[in-house]
Amino acid sequence: MPDRFVRIALGITLGLLIALVAQPYIMAFLYAADQPRAVTARGDLSASETTTVDLFARASPSVVHVFAQSAAQGRALLDPEMDEGEGGGQQGGSGTQTGTGFVWDTGGHVVTNNHVVQGATDKGGSISVRLSSGEVVSASIVGTAPNYDLAVLRLGRVARQPPPLAVGTSADLKVGQAAFAIGNPFGLDHTLTTGVISALQRRLPTQEGRELAGVIQTDAAINPGNSGGPLLDSAGRLIGVNTAIFSPSGASAGIGFAVPVDVVNRVVPELIRNGRMRNPGIGIIAGQEATAARLGIDGVVVLRVLPGSPAANAGLRGVDPQSGEIGDIVVGVNDKRVHRLADLTAAVEAAGMDKAVTLQVERDGRIRQIRVTTADVAQTRL
Repeated sequence: MPDRFVRIALGITLGLLIALVAQPYIMAFLYAADQPRAVTARGDLSASETTTVDLFARASPSVVHVFAQSAAQGRALLDPEMDEGEGGGQQGGSGTQTGTGFVWDTGGHVVTNNHVVQGATDKGGSISVRLSSGEVVSASIVGTAPNYDLAVLRLGRVARQPPPLAVGTSADLKVGQAAFAIGNPFGLDHTLTTGVISALQRRLPTQEGRELAGVIQTDAAINPGNSGGPLLDSAGRLIGVNTAIFSPSGASAGIGFAVPVDVVNRVVPELIRNGRMRNPGIGIIAGQEATAARLGIDGVVVLRVLPGSPAANAGLRGVDPQSGEIGDIVVGVNDKRVHRLADLTAAVEAAGMDKAVTLQVERDGRIRQIRVTTADVAQTRL
């Protein structure tokens, strides 16, 4: 009797084990969805989703993909043994620099970053633009403003002129409001990223020791290839031009920067009219701020005065190249305190071209008033 009980128990246990092992196969056989599944109905898109979808539909036809190729890169296409060129930003085939741009007006002008097309300024370089329709057209440089990292292109003949973007203002932006970036990161056409305005009034170094004030910071993903693309508000209006990221890895770390549209709206028309941006200045090279801070100096150290500049004509003094003795320190403009180069640059630009300003200059421990007339610093002789 006990032997029979044991055999029954073993049989039941074995059956359970077989059922347990076979269970996935049985379920797959009985319930496998080997035909297309029925679509589950969903409700309407949320209000925020609808806004974003409509924004992209309106703005994306105005966004273009820019390809800038230098003369050396052009030769690389003909000579496969020639090394590919190097440069900052997103590199395409044969080292072609790529970025983003957007249509500015109905005259076929496109705005992008200067660093996107800088390589094409070489003799024999070329620029092409792919429109949202897929059409590829040639483009020429109308003007560049390196101090603002902006450039204007003119499209060649197109089958249909794309519409210009609506222009907003950066004067009333608020931290926390939505921001949308459209661009071509890593060569991927027409990518939309979303985020918020993370900070305002950032300072962004540009060329020749200058700084661009009032820069917009956003956490909308900005990657190589986004350069020159538009940053939009929730109404689809242009509020900035994406120009740089802060990232140890080179990819988006949630800190991107855009040139504010109020600057763009001032610079671009002058580039279209004159091919260059006249930059009011006084003609000095400033010392490094970190060094000045270590020396306990609160102001702009005049490192060097450009020959023939307004500063030279007014008698400003730079650092003595022999002894290293500090000459002049600019501590104010028109009685407004100057702590750093961006303060001086902003004050001079606010004064305008060919305008007299009064500098408060510390020299030999005394404050002197020196009157200087601003001029186009790009025209000063080095």
